[in-house]
Amino acid sequence: MPWALPLRWSPWRRPGVKALVTAGLFVTTLWNLRFFLNPSKGSGEESKHREPLMILVWEWPSKQVPNISRDVCRELYSITGCQLTTEQQLLHQADVVVFPHSRLQPGRDKLPKERLPGQNWVWVSLESPSNTRALAAWNKTFNWVMTYRQDSDIFIPYGKLVPNRSATVNIPAKTNLVSWVISNYHRTQKRAEVYKNLSRYLHVNIYGKANNKPLCKDCLLSTISKSKFYLAFENSIHRDYITEKLWRNSLLAGTVPVVLGPPRANYEQFIPADSFIHVNDFESLEELATFLKTMNSSRYRQFFAWQRRFSVKLYTDWRERICAICTAYPRLPHGHLYPDLQSWFNS
Repeated sequence: MPWALPLRWSPWRRPGVKALVTAGLFVTTLWNLRFFLNPSKGSGEESKHREPLMILVWEWPSKQVPNISRDVCRELYSITGCQLTTEQQLLHQADVVVFPHSRLQPGRDKLPKERLPGQNWVWVSLESPSNTRALAAWNKTFNWVMTYRQDSDIFIPYGKLVPNRSATVNIPAKTNLVSWVISNYHRTQKRAEVYKNLSRYLHVNIYGKANNKPLCKDCLLSTISKSKFYLAFENSIHRDYITEKLWRNSLLAGTVPVVLGPPRANYEQFIPADSFIHVNDFESLEELATFLKTMNSSRYRQFFAWQRRFSVKLYTDWRERICAICTAYPRLPHGHLYPDLQSWFNS
């Protein structure tokens, strides 16, 4: 009976079946091995970072520490899944630890002795390189930087223009030509030299501690707003270093900023080209003074055209800046260290 099956017949003897099953087992093994080797690459909730993200501020940047016991990121800035704390005993629970440079000492006595696996440390500064010391002590210490520089991991400008729909221009009444608020006046600074030479050709109303005319917080803008122009002179000249002297004292106050800082092209990355006057636009300070003194009302009004499309947003609350870390967190590089913080900041 040639058609009879052998006594030890097995379905695995059929051609192709064994190969098919073997391939299936191989694929299954690879799939399981994928999750074993890369548990964080799973699907669904397993791939998400646990919430909330805990941000430990090792020492608060400002002298006055606000109340952050509530869910301030959600309540104030609609940023969810973000918990702020200054309780250093929670170090082992923190996902991110923030170190303001103003609170750092050259030694490492006040820093944690170890960094937990997966924990990221952030170096924070709003000062320019000229006013930032002892950076060499922090090589290979921080994963991320948080500064006014646009190429920072977390970018925290002093202010910005945000779109609005007012389509109106509001220019306060003017009673004088130029004003300047200055607290720390040093003759070696570029701004001191420029002011000294400019004042030969026009009068500048000076306020602030340097001239024994300090302005209270509530009267600062109302006083400056009476001037047509404001000397938005930075204390040092560095890329992207554009401070409240432009955002608050000039644009928000309703004056035209005369800026001294990085090149015009850098300013134009932040504000419209026709919204400010750059010292370097002129061959001499005498020419600048003449331009300011002889400007007619029509030309002056053109400097405020930006108000039809934008309004000024100031960043003054450190809680908002720290909460921004949670927004940036998903796109930040993990495991990266800055080998030479000083070289990066001075570049």
